[in-house]
Amino acid sequence: MIDTIVTLTTPGTRTQDADGIWRDGTPTSRDIYARMDSIGRSEFYAGGEAGFRPEMRFTVFQAEYQGEGRLLWKGNAYAVYRTYHVPGTDDLELYVQREVGVHNGSQNAD
Repeated sequence: MIDTIVTLTTPGTRTQDADGIWRDGTPTSRDIYARMDSIGRSEFYAGGEAGFRPEMRFTVFQAEYQGEGRLLWKGNAYAVYRTYHVPGTDDLELYVQREVGVHNGSQNAD
């Protein structure tokens, strides 16, 4: 278990301008405290069967999570594929998988 700070990000909302052209909005990000743990064997296999590549679990204060689908930690981008509210606590577990082709929150050029 590692206490750390993670960055939660959301993509900007796409809008259509007066000329009918779709424009990307400004992405938002914010830092929150989290506890990082490795995932268990059962999560690894269940996630793999569902088409995910589970890598780790971050536990955050439930009120701080607003449905962001992406998490940045130590220069790597992760997609949140599942959340779990821990009964009897204010904790929310975020299960993540590494985003391929993304480093430090930016797409890698091929």
